[in-house]
Amino acid sequence: MTDLPRRVSLREVGPRDGLQNEDPVPTGAKIELINALSQTGVSRIEAVSFVRPDAIPQMADADQVWRGIERTAAIRYSALAPNLRGARRALDSGFTEVEVVVSASDTHNRRNVNRGTEESLDDIAVILSEAHGRGATCQVVVATAWGCPYEGDVPVSRVLAVAGRALADGADSISFGDTTGMATPRRVTELVGEFRSAYPDVPLNLHFHNTRGTGLANVLAALELGVDDFDASVGGLGGCPYAPGATGNIATEELVHMVEDMGVATGVDLEAMIGAAAEAERIIGRQLPSQVLRAGPRTRTIPL
Repeated sequence: MTDLPRRVSLREVGPRDGLQNEDPVPTGAKIELINALSQTGVSRIEAVSFVRPDAIPQMADADQVWRGIERTAAIRYSALAPNLRGARRALDSGFTEVEVVVSASDTHNRRNVNRGTEESLDDIAVILSEAHGRGATCQVVVATAWGCPYEGDVPVSRVLAVAGRALADGADSISFGDTTGMATPRRVTELVGEFRSAYPDVPLNLHFHNTRGTGLANVLAALELGVDDFDASVGGLGGCPYAPGATGNIATEELVHMVEDMGVATGVDLEAMIGAAAEAERIIGRQLPSQVLRAGPRTRTIPL
């Protein structure tokens, strides 16, 4: 364990990636959830995405949510955009950190944003230029990095080519997204190892789903390669429209519970995050998949 990072940076994606996969919830409830998360010690929150309301009605109130939250100076808030129009809305709203997404799988990209991967990369090149011109940073998220629900396995060479094009166009960092939970520790080691060999100094974020129960095992594999930046979703909030019945992202409190016990700092107050997970469960109105939410941390004892 001595070779693991001493500290990891967590981006809480529940308000965006989590709620985007649920039935629409009221704007006020979204604001309450983000405000609760802002009190947990997490340093980054992906608050909203700027998408067409008819395509993703769950995010139709992105502007109202962003205006309504109580922003904390110590937290970096970001927004996700699927295209140039969404990125401009995010920048116009005052975001200084934007994530844009492109799928390594051409089929998935067409299903997701109605265009091929190369077309999205052309669009992203314009977004990167505009974001930098307006003083913002832009991370490129490569979705289906470990597999596509339509095409199956996506070659590592293909994933690296998409990331390389984004970096050549000026991406500030790269995130690999396990869109439908197809990653395993072996595949994480392969992709991250190849990426690190090609781009040793590029900031790398990993976004895992727990669709097939390997989410935290994938985190451990990445930690052993020195990765220190992960996405997670409070309560395991969310799901996947391409894997019916599947759980969503890895739960933030479960990630914190595991890595802190391994001596890896997160800066997150675990009890406060469990409380935020309970709030998320109340808002959604169904039981969330987080086991730490159910059982509490391993240090919690039962009174005789």
